[in-house]
Amino acid sequence: MNNNLILSPLPHTWIFDVDGTLCIHNGYKNGGDKVLDGVRELFNKIPDNDMIILLTSRTENEKENLENFMNLHKLRFNHIIFNAPMGERILINDDKPSGLKTAYAVSKKRDETLDINFLIDERL
Repeated sequence: MNNNLILSPLPHTWIFDVDGTLCIHNGYKNGGDKVLDGVRELFNKIPDNDMIILLTSRTENEKENLENFMNLHKLRFNHIIFNAPMGERILINDDKPSGLKTAYAVSKKRDETLDINFLIDERL
């Protein structure tokens, strides 16, 4: 799968599932969360003016633990949505009149390295 994204210089919204994408799946139930390979590298490249939203099926009871974990590992976020259903996550957005594509989806194998590269193209 090609995980190379060409993005505009506009601010972006990043939406990440937590378990299996950023952390070992259900690690919090089995001894503690662990950051997956590639996550820190990607988060360090995300521009400061971009928004990061986390989705998780974890309940609100896990809010403090997850926020502390993210902060401990210096993985910034703007919002966390708890109690998300376990099924597919569907993103629907409208393209800009200029033709700029405004929605991307990347599926990855559970608990494997988060391997997404992006380039900001100032011409877009």
